[in-house]
Amino acid sequence: MQRNDIRNIAIIAHVDHGKTTLVDALLRQSKIFRDNQQVAERVMDSNDLERERGITILAKNTAVNYRGIKINILDTPGHADFGGEVERVMNMVDGVLLLVDAVDGPMPQTRFVLRKALQAGHRAIVVVNKIDRPNARPNHVVNETFDLFVDLGASDEQAEFATIFTNALRGVAGRSPLKIHDSLEPLFDAIVDQMPPPEVELDRPAQFLVTTTTYDDYKGKILVGRLRRGQLQRGQAVAHIAADGTVTPSRVNQLFVFSGLSRTEVDLATAGDIVAIAGIAEAQIGDTIADAVHPEALPPIAVEEPTVRMTFSVNTSPFAGREGTHVTSRKLRDRLYQELQRDVALRVTDTAAPDAFAVSGRGELHLTILIETMRREGYEFQVSRPEVIFREQDGVKVEPIEQVEIEVADQHQGTVIELLGQRRGVMRDMRVRDDGLVHMIFHVPTRGLLGFRQTFLTATRGEGVLNTLFIGYEQLSGEISTRANGSLIASESGLATAYGLNGAQERGQLFIAPGTDVYEGMIIGQHSRDRDLEVNVCRRKHLTNIRSSTAEEGIRLEAPRVLSLDDAIEYISDDELVEVTPKSYRLRKRTLTLDERKREQKRREIALAGGANAPR
Repeated sequence: MQRNDIRNIAIIAHVDHGKTTLVDALLRQSKIFRDNQQVAERVMDSNDLERERGITILAKNTAVNYRGIKINILDTPGHADFGGEVERVMNMVDGVLLLVDAVDGPMPQTRFVLRKALQAGHRAIVVVNKIDRPNARPNHVVNETFDLFVDLGASDEQAEFATIFTNALRGVAGRSPLKIHDSLEPLFDAIVDQMPPPEVELDRPAQFLVTTTTYDDYKGKILVGRLRRGQLQRGQAVAHIAADGTVTPSRVNQLFVFSGLSRTEVDLATAGDIVAIAGIAEAQIGDTIADAVHPEALPPIAVEEPTVRMTFSVNTSPFAGREGTHVTSRKLRDRLYQELQRDVALRVTDTAAPDAFAVSGRGELHLTILIETMRREGYEFQVSRPEVIFREQDGVKVEPIEQVEIEVADQHQGTVIELLGQRRGVMRDMRVRDDGLVHMIFHVPTRGLLGFRQTFLTATRGEGVLNTLFIGYEQLSGEISTRANGSLIASESGLATAYGLNGAQERGQLFIAPGTDVYEGMIIGQHSRDRDLEVNVCRRKHLTNIRSSTAEEGIRLEAPRVLSLDDAIEYISDDELVEVTPKSYRLRKRTLTLDERKREQKRREIALAGGANAPR
């Protein structure tokens, strides 16, 4: 039977197309908030990192009521690196709102999220947002979106989608770009009329798939998911079915449904609704909570495999333990494995070294967000350069390939084509947009994109737009050089002086300012040439009867290049690390002393020579 009093939908889109802003407007017009209540902008982005970066990282759910019908809404991330969040919530909904920018049209992540929705058999309502933009072309965007549906193999029913035109910032919508209502009522009507109600089996044993987990200081672990069939009651005895098939007797201590931004405790939940359960601490994402007498497991959540890997290890620099609270390998390991309970797209494995762990994710940003989160929690550790995860298909070594879509001004297109050509990129399409920007599509190995973003922003003077999407695996493309410059390395430990930095800045670009505490082997800048250079930035000007201590006041230093965490991870090479602490992050050589680095280089040369002269 169908539950006509409920609609379960997800809002999916490319990054920055207005999903969270639209959810804000839906909540306001549903009278979730009091008239005099102060509500933050993008209220669903409750995470500090989400607010700082202006992107959605975690999928979240809310619920509103319209015409007596409860609408469960899931706000999903728009960045490709967090695609695992989108994949896992598709089993909770019956339809999607596909947001498309009225100027940009379908973008790479639009293709990814729509493909997942169509594969799940969901119907979509296309919402053309930002129709107030000066260069808006809503009818053209609708045609492009229809072509995308066809390219992705949508069924006839799925391709006959309803279209709503909105300005989420103002909270208005309409069925035509020329006739916009003063509210989102047309969108609410479309959700109720076009989205299918959930199909439920009320008379069968309960079945619930754990899709998301959260933690409450008073209630413990809370499991969130959709109740597939049957009913659940507070205090009911249930069976917890793990991914390996193990069945454990459990009990539902508390039961919640969603209303607005909060959870409401209830005594009974019925199939078709999205509910939260407290009291089953051992359950993980993908596990099933079923009837105690007739335990039947649901298919586990399947997501695409990671493409990039980094090594997280205990901090071994001379400054280790100064700033962090959690510094041991046990603390680091526990925290990484704890993250697996929340992030289904992440992988963590132990390595041969007891204090190092291999962490795999969807991309650099996916792992960088984890690093920043741990840093703010008081963890101190060091990370290696991201590396691509290779596979073997039919005896052939293959690597991940990404589709790169770039929009730049006409004067920068030659530079961008040259940069991606050096990184084994192959151009697939190029056209000039109505606003004069050049839109280019490349297929580039993921290896070639490591560290590319900063180079791209510099080459386009910060005016280029770059989007990527993983598309599959292809045969290895050959050697790729991703960094042309060496590093400036501190040769002594101590405080950096203006006199010492003045000599170093003639050799390259500095990353630190006078007064910075440095140690031997720490990277203090980028060399202007393709090799590393050791410099003493701690030396002072000797005093004589002629020179005075005020001589340093005449030294003029250029402003150092301040690296963000993302920039630092993009910058380092294979023999370098980023030291991450709650207060700072530093770049360093994997081997700190110059003599030891020379010995390692000599051993590598001997090994290469031995391999070349080995008998065939």
